[in-house]
Amino acid sequence: MTLQRLLSLTRKAVDTFNLIESGDKIAVGISGGKDSLTLLYALNGLKRFYPNSFTIEAITVDLGHPGFDLIQIKALCRELNVPYTIVQTEIAQIIFNERKEPNPCSLCAKMRKGALNDAAKKAGCNKIAYAHHKDDVIETMLLSLLFEGRFHTFSPKTHLDRTDLTVIRPLLFVNEADVIGFKNKYHLPVEKSPCPVDGYTKRQYVKELIRTLNHEHPGVKERMFTAILNGNLDGWETFLKK
Repeated sequence: MTLQRLLSLTRKAVDTFNLIESGDKIAVGISGGKDSLTLLYALNGLKRFYPNSFTIEAITVDLGHPGFDLIQIKALCRELNVPYTIVQTEIAQIIFNERKEPNPCSLCAKMRKGALNDAAKKAGCNKIAYAHHKDDVIETMLLSLLFEGRFHTFSPKTHLDRTDLTVIRPLLFVNEADVIGFKNKYHLPVEKSPCPVDGYTKRQYVKELIRTLNHEHPGVKERMFTAILNGNLDGWETFLKK
């Protein structure tokens, strides 16, 4: 995927769901993975021509895993002229060594989001951009359907009352395969997650299930996404009004 195509799909989501307003300062959550680095490129490119003027700041919450190296990401942010903040934490130590959580993902996500929210507020941001793409939307829906018994997924825009921050997801129309193509084309400095349970989650199971279904019945993934767009889910109603 080219940068031009990425910017086109990002603007489509931003316009469809009114994700960015003039004067916004947006914290871009950088995990080190391909998705968040693609989001950084997308918003940094979009702000150069989008009619609603906005600024961005990259923020990484370092969970404290040994061997997590952010040198190349620092260099990328300098190259893009994007301010970059690294929040040092002991989340990994707490979860894996002190609490020895048997199912660590939920608590880790909660603590990581809390640290990101605090850093965003401290930086003067009013919005946080997450790098969830189309595949994430579909996987979350199927996880909810299979394990919770409800038709649900996260919304394009969510206001957090406690922090008065708004979470936006500008990559909703971007396929994961296109993110991989963008990463390879532009040689993004991806830093692999050192988490010991990475790749062994229910989400990974659902990702592989969708891949199998789409291989056996081509178009299944897109039909699932269409069902979400037309499902009158909370936060997705804007699409229906277009």
